[in-house]
Amino acid sequence: MSEGLEESHQLFGRVAEEYDAARPRYPEALYVALEEQSGMRLAGARVVDVGAGTGISTRGLLDRGARVAAVDRSDRMLSRLRARTACGALLADGNDLPFRDGAADLVTYAQSWHWLDPALSVAEAVRVTGPEGAVAAWWNTVDAGKADWLAAYQVRLAESCSGYVGPALPGWSMPPIAGVMAAAGLAVRETWIGWTRSVRLDDFLTDLRSRSYVARLNGHEVEELVNRERAEIGRVFADGRLTVPMRVYLATGRKSRPGGG
Repeated sequence: MSEGLEESHQLFGRVAEEYDAARPRYPEALYVALEEQSGMRLAGARVVDVGAGTGISTRGLLDRGARVAAVDRSDRMLSRLRARTACGALLADGNDLPFRDGAADLVTYAQSWHWLDPALSVAEAVRVTGPEGAVAAWWNTVDAGKADWLAAYQVRLAESCSGYVGPALPGWSMPPIAGVMAAAGLAVRETWIGWTRSVRLDDFLTDLRSRSYVARLNGHEVEELVNRERAEIGRVFADGRLTVPMRVYLATGRKSRPGGG
């Protein structure tokens, strides 16, 4: 799933409004699994949310009582976050976090770790978390195997967008953060969480505009793509209300507890 180390802050800065308006949120079950796998309650936890973007994950963590510092490399993304989110928001690089050693209980990457240097970012997360801290990363993705229309949609995107990343690619998989966490000495757990997204077609297409492989296209190409998908998907969902099977991949890495627990 890695999309390379292109300057993501510039890429997503161009589509910050679309990203904020239409990217899917995360299901409640994700946060339940995060607490269970990390071994800590989010309420009261000191969290550094790396690659926070417009604040989708940040708000989810805040809603569950965490004390969150949001970090991102895009001014435009952070401006959207600050406009609607009451927390500290820092323009900074996830490979070089501006926090002292042990300042956090938990470092999170929601839909963001694949834009960072694998080893440097996890080493920074380990440094920033305390002796009983944890690191967690998760990604929302469509569950294309559960709906023929969704599988066909992904194939069309793969054919139209040279930078496409997703389930239509042979051998596609989640970014390998679990292996990097393990190499850093963390105790790793992984899980998948299925859920269903109900979304209007207009919002689904706005979400499409925010995808990195679409944001790289020129304006004419984007409009052609969106108009085509409006027609194709509209044949399946004539009322303009989509039911999209989704799943979230979650990986957590915990530092050693006293006594090896």
